[in-house]
Amino acid sequence: MNARPRLHELGVASGAFRRGSLNAITDVAGVRIGHSTVQTDTLSTGVTAIVADQLNADRRWLPAGLAVGNGYGKLIGATQLQELGAIETPVLLTSTLSAFRAADALVAWVLEQPGHEATRSLNPVVGETNDSYLSDIRSRPVGESHVREALAAAASGPVAEGGVGAGTGTVALGYKGGIGTASRVFSVGASDYTVGAIVQSNYSGTLRIAGVPMPAADLLAAEPAVGDGNSCMIVLATDAPLDARQLSRVANRAIFAMHGTGSDFAQGSGDYAIAFSVAEGSPPDDSLLSPAFEATMDAVEEALVNSLLQATTRTGFRGNTARQVPIDAVRERLRRAEWMRESERMRD
Repeated sequence: MNARPRLHELGVASGAFRRGSLNAITDVAGVRIGHSTVQTDTLSTGVTAIVADQLNADRRWLPAGLAVGNGYGKLIGATQLQELGAIETPVLLTSTLSAFRAADALVAWVLEQPGHEATRSLNPVVGETNDSYLSDIRSRPVGESHVREALAAAASGPVAEGGVGAGTGTVALGYKGGIGTASRVFSVGASDYTVGAIVQSNYSGTLRIAGVPMPAADLLAAEPAVGDGNSCMIVLATDAPLDARQLSRVANRAIFAMHGTGSDFAQGSGDYAIAFSVAEGSPPDDSLLSPAFEATMDAVEEALVNSLLQATTRTGFRGNTARQVPIDAVRERLRRAEWMRESERMRD
């Protein structure tokens, strides 16, 4: 069990909306997460599977939306997702050059599932980031066995974060990156709903936590990690009955949330967000969506921070090292910032 704190354990408030009971994407009923982690002297990689139980023999697609912050990536299945506003398969996250093998394995797995005996067309959705700073990416080590392991491991409940699954070899904001998750409960009209996020952080910039700068150059007693990749994958699930167009709007807000963590949205970044709904029913009026947008941004920002807080130092390919965020230094900066804010309030 990872003893490192998540953001809420550092005393950072949830914002305008409360966190879900697990503060994870699995707070959305029916959504399960599984990882397959590959670690050797030269490999730091893996697969993360996002599985919705509502996608089954009786319901062959779920409404979904896509947002592209910067398209320097290999998001397999993106054009059909965007065109039809639907996902037909679980969503996988993995390493850039293994994405194509993962997609083939996902197709094989889905075709074996009940209800697909006569399927002739299928759109697998596989996202990726470049983990070559810590892993021998050219060996394309992630294959069918890892995809099946992640799908078989998919479970509800708490979600493993940090350097696991697709986050095993990622680097973010000068530190070791990884997988992170969070959730928020919001209202649309008179009904309460949940939005959950899971992220694969692998991007550049200067880390901010609750608005407080945490530069790796200042907090680490060593050189910050500068990964070859520069991307972020975000997957959102909600039990609100949103349609594909509305889910695309939600996904856009997920990209916006990266700015709060210090992303520089560099030229070579592949920043994508996919949002899907497990609900059935009529979509609400757009005028009621503002709480969903704000809850999404808060959940994604926290998930991104959790991905770093939960990651631990990893030395990988060619001896490259990505170091963990130093928690004591983070606590001190957060305390100092709160003291300064309190001093300003007293002066006012």
